[in-house]
Amino acid sequence: MNKRRIVIRSITTAAAVSVAGIPLKLLAAIQKLDPKDPQAVSLGYTDNTTTADQNKYPKHDATQKCSGCQFYQTAQQSGNIAPCTIFGGKGVSANGWCSAYMKKPA
Repeated sequence: MNKRRIVIRSITTAAAVSVAGIPLKLLAAIQKLDPKDPQAVSLGYTDNTTTADQNKYPKHDATQKCSGCQFYQTAQQSGNIAPCTIFGGKGVSANGWCSAYMKKPA
């Protein structure tokens, strides 16, 4: 098989996947956010909402979870992890929390 055919098949496959409504991003594994990541630290991210720092974030409510946040990409969820738009699409725990939490509209 020559290079031209390989390139054409790759482009055709990518186009078919996109047309089918499957984002190419889903083909790659979701990269989990490290709670020690500088952005995660600055927003007080934790993998478990019950461990959020109540002293630093007094308005935090234990019922607030990433899975109920509008930035959590439920459609791309894999197990207990889904991409978060706040963290550049890195995966966050459904039971996690950060100070950017914004309840999903009803």
